[in-house]
Amino acid sequence: MFKFLHAADIHLDSPLRGLETYDDAPVEQIRQATRRAFDRLISLALDEQVAFVLIAGDLYDGDWKDYNTGLFFCNRMSRLAAAGIDVFIVSGNHDAASQLTKALPLPKNVHLFSSKRPESKKIESLGVVIHGQSYATRVVADNIAKQYPPAEPGWLNIGLLHTALSGREGHEPYGPCTIDDLTAKGYAYWALGHIHKREEVCADPWIIFPGNIQGRHIKETGPKGATLALVDNGRVLKVEERSLDVLRWHSCQVDLSGCEAMDQVPQRVQAMLEELQTDHDGNLLAIRLILSGSTSLHGQLLDESGALTDYFRGLATGLGEIWLEKVLFQTSRIHSLDEILGDDTPIAELINSISRLEMDRADCLEIVPELAGFKSKLPPELLRNNDIFRSDSPEQSHDLYQEVKEILIAKLLKQGGGR
Repeated sequence: MFKFLHAADIHLDSPLRGLETYDDAPVEQIRQATRRAFDRLISLALDEQVAFVLIAGDLYDGDWKDYNTGLFFCNRMSRLAAAGIDVFIVSGNHDAASQLTKALPLPKNVHLFSSKRPESKKIESLGVVIHGQSYATRVVADNIAKQYPPAEPGWLNIGLLHTALSGREGHEPYGPCTIDDLTAKGYAYWALGHIHKREEVCADPWIIFPGNIQGRHIKETGPKGATLALVDNGRVLKVEERSLDVLRWHSCQVDLSGCEAMDQVPQRVQAMLEELQTDHDGNLLAIRLILSGSTSLHGQLLDESGALTDYFRGLATGLGEIWLEKVLFQTSRIHSLDEILGDDTPIAELINSISRLEMDRADCLEIVPELAGFKSKLPPELLRNNDIFRSDSPEQSHDLYQEVKEILIAKLLKQGGGR
């Protein structure tokens, strides 16, 4: 009986882009997140006394900035080598052979599969054979799984592959293949990578995406980690998900429906934050707070959004180990504008005109000058990666326009005494 560990999409030294631009961001924890998660992977391998470790692509996030990334990896591999643990790796689209211009000699316990053709590596003492092929280039449009050899009789066959299978939302369709392509090989376990969300695709044979070991942005929420497999008599008996992340993302929605007084809002927010705090494995939580629901406070919430955001950040900080990444105000009015305003009043006509207004970026910046000032303070890196002002981001632009209109209406209602 023995165990092995299956991980993927480590993206070592990935910078978690954009987070460090926030004034209150936990900068040091952000910078070290992928390394600390990788250290947890190494500790898990040692604690469980696994026979070997599989890494199914994207060990690195691209070309190294310097040699420190490679030196860190080699140092951690030496810890596994001292325990007699071998590591088998295929490269993926982020760390394909064509993407890396720097390299260091691999430790003797690390085996990187060729990018030219599938290879098979045997562990004689365990009766295991591992089949794999690395990416030669960032874009692999061919079904490389078809070239993998059939299972070798009398051995526990494992396939190591970086693939999107038949496609997964949010991921490029690299290394496309089907479940039938994989099961036809006769392997007992397919160790996949590329998809950042854990997925047990099949249990007979085992076909598993372990997900990445550290979430890097708000679209990668919840626990992140690796898969621990138990083998006995040439069969994979069971698999377990093990969390490894050190900074955990959550999208937290607070329903403000029925709130009639402003003091009820922070109460509901605090209750939700406290609930999240009880179930996070001791990790730092990075939370995007979304306020939703129909409430009579809709206009006031928008009008006081800046002050409320700071207040909520204070709540989060006071609870400890919670960082509020962003607050989105997505509530709605209980009553329609017609019900609120009535007919034939100057303010009613003005507000109805705004609600029907079609705006572009220039309009937004002219009507609400603070937006232009805000944009000018954003660092270039953040603008490149998440700029709501860009012409090729229609969905975000639409959200911006709607928010600007709602802010204007809220301010006019406040001045006019509307509900």
